[in-house]
Amino acid sequence: MSDSNQINEVISTEHSGDVALVCIDNPPVNATGHAVREGLEIAFAGLIADASVKVIALYCAGRTFVAGADIREFGKPAKAPGLSSVLNVIEQSPTPVISIIHGTALGGGLELALATHARVAIEGAKIGLPEVLLGLLPGAGGTQRLPRLSGLAFALDVILSGRQVPVQEALEKGAVDRVVAGEPRMVALAAAQQVLDGTLATRRTVDLSAEYDRAVIDATLAGVKKKNPHLISPVKCVEAVAACNLPLAEGLAVERQCFMDCMQTPQRGGLIHAFFGERAVSNIPEAKGETRPLDRIGVIGGGTMGSGISTACLSAGFPVRLIEVKEDALARGVATITKNLDGAVSRGKMTSEARDAALARLEPSLAMEDLADVDLVIEAVFEKMEIKQEIFGKLDTICKPGAILASNTSYLDINAIAEMTSRPQDVLGLHFFSPAHVMRLLEIVQGAKTAPDALATGFLLAKKLKKVGVLAQVCDGFIGNRILGHYSKVISYLVLDGASPQQVDNALEGFGLAMGPHKVGDLAGLDIGYMTRQRKKEEGLDPNERYGGAVADRICEQGWYGRKTGKGYYLYESGAPVPNPEVAGFIDEVRAADGITPQSFTDQDIIDRYMTAMISEAARVVEDGTAKRPVDVDMVFLFGYGFPRFRGGPLHYADMIGATELVRRIEAYAKTDPNYWQVPEILRKMAADGTTFADLNQ
Repeated sequence: MSDSNQINEVISTEHSGDVALVCIDNPPVNATGHAVREGLEIAFAGLIADASVKVIALYCAGRTFVAGADIREFGKPAKAPGLSSVLNVIEQSPTPVISIIHGTALGGGLELALATHARVAIEGAKIGLPEVLLGLLPGAGGTQRLPRLSGLAFALDVILSGRQVPVQEALEKGAVDRVVAGEPRMVALAAAQQVLDGTLATRRTVDLSAEYDRAVIDATLAGVKKKNPHLISPVKCVEAVAACNLPLAEGLAVERQCFMDCMQTPQRGGLIHAFFGERAVSNIPEAKGETRPLDRIGVIGGGTMGSGISTACLSAGFPVRLIEVKEDALARGVATITKNLDGAVSRGKMTSEARDAALARLEPSLAMEDLADVDLVIEAVFEKMEIKQEIFGKLDTICKPGAILASNTSYLDINAIAEMTSRPQDVLGLHFFSPAHVMRLLEIVQGAKTAPDALATGFLLAKKLKKVGVLAQVCDGFIGNRILGHYSKVISYLVLDGASPQQVDNALEGFGLAMGPHKVGDLAGLDIGYMTRQRKKEEGLDPNERYGGAVADRICEQGWYGRKTGKGYYLYESGAPVPNPEVAGFIDEVRAADGITPQSFTDQDIIDRYMTAMISEAARVVEDGTAKRPVDVDMVFLFGYGFPRFRGGPLHYADMIGATELVRRIEAYAKTDPNYWQVPEILRKMAADGTTFADLNQ
């Protein structure tokens, strides 16, 4: 016989002989919100005081063990009891406490399990401490209890990577004590009986000592500083773990101080903004409607983008028909796709069997008519309007009714492309970023007549490809490249006015960019920007605007397009980029022709001008509705342009600077170039009323 007691809405207890069960039922992921913490404190106080209870077993209802903190409490004042105090009560319990892990035990959930005296995991479970990904560290004993159970090396790996550890690895390392099959409640009863029988040993981490090796700590600390020179939380993680040789209470005090140090940095806010922003971009009505069939995909063009897109689709399980116009181009495309997939195998991202299966789904063809039965066609040819329009005119007669016709254009007008068909409702932009099988951003561009179900299918594709899909409206460059087109001018102006490309890149990499803008240009291909500038020249340049593309034009006129030709702003013959010495000569020639006397810039000058220019155009993109919300701009730059994740994105960073300071900067810069430096009205309004871009995300 057993009797149960409902402690509160999320915690219940149950007695079965000498065993007491504690159940957490807080869907969807049993997060450690206030009600859970309060209920656990009450439940354990009562059970520990009950002399009839010989073993306490903790388990969770639903699909998972505790998978972390309650996100609804983020940014709000903490309410007692804190998780740490609850876990200390559990660990100090004289009555043995065991936990049953199923699904995932992440963050505070794993810390809860670590505070119990034995951990039994159900097959398929995973554990992890992902706090470092949010600019934090495990703050409820994870940095102290895990190394005592599993050793320094494993604890440091789990805490610094934030990865989810498969249960068998956790068993081998001692983080869990047993792996079984079964349903959580029944496993809890059986495991509790094993404790009573003496066949499942229990232990308290307060009684354990970590196998301490200062050399491991020092080497790890040096490694994280080299790998993540801008990040604070990995360093604090190591500092906290380094205290695991102290008595537990003292180690926990060090952990708490390191946690508070992380809480007080702007990096925490940036990383949390990035975490929630990644989810927010698809949490819009346009992404949630009815979708069309999406079983077979066609890709037109086997160049860098087309083969990258094909690789991404094949890796996601889609059959792909790759279309090229010539046999040698088709063969190069297939070879590139094969190389991409081989690279995934060598990096451990894919098995050789999965690669072979992916290649078996690839159908190369020279006949566009072979696209007649595909559900989605992605055109990825040269960035020329007339070429794209010709292709879409053909697709209109070839593709089945309801097939989605998508262009991977980086800049061009989707509406002008759609006009070449009798079905503009089926046309949208799917702007992948290079390399398309690696970069996670996908701009989903809504044409004037794009049907809602076609748009929603674009978001479905992003999800299946594990990409971050962001809605954009039609304009020259959409969200990312439109903003890039603006702030790249200030990069050019900085070089013309006295900075070198290398200084600009070094300053911005020091700011946290993964790669400086000139290196990015070389990687993406300088010919893309060159074609865009030539197109704009043909359309007519603004006579009031300073032209900054002369140096890049001269580089491209040599046939140097960056990495793909071995030369650009840098040389790539030895692998690592080395400044191209001939570029300095081009810069001198342009300065002389334009009558420019070079001046000196500090690295901070470069950062301030670069970020102010980026923020200015990003503000206009939100103001005119090209981007739905500021968070969409931020995610475009985090996932497509190497913007430092810990800074949250350009508009999150703008809020850190403040609208008043941004307006001041723009007005100061405008004294020498009033055409380029203009205050966006949305920014001027924010400066006047004290609002922020974060307010517009609500």
